[in-house]
Amino acid sequence: MALVFGLVNLLVKPVVALLTLPLFILTLGLFTLVVNALMLLLTSWLADQLDLSFHVEGFWTAVLGGLIISVVSWALNAFLPDKD
Repeated sequence: MALVFGLVNLLVKPVVALLTLPLFILTLGLFTLVVNALMLLLTSWLADQLDLSFHVEGFWTAVLGGLIISVVSWALNAFLPDKD
């Protein structure tokens, strides 16, 4: 499941982020939560098509999941140093 979510984030998320760039700027980055929620819903739909056991019940559940993903991502970026 992590592979499917990783592929969705690698292939689809940059395109969606580019197309919704004005919304990112207008909301000062809070639209990231909506994009993460949409990526979770897309992953849930793909998991259903591939007969994998992953399901997101609705949009608000996906927003909560997107919030969790954003916080964990921030924490990992804050505490793990970059290798420059």
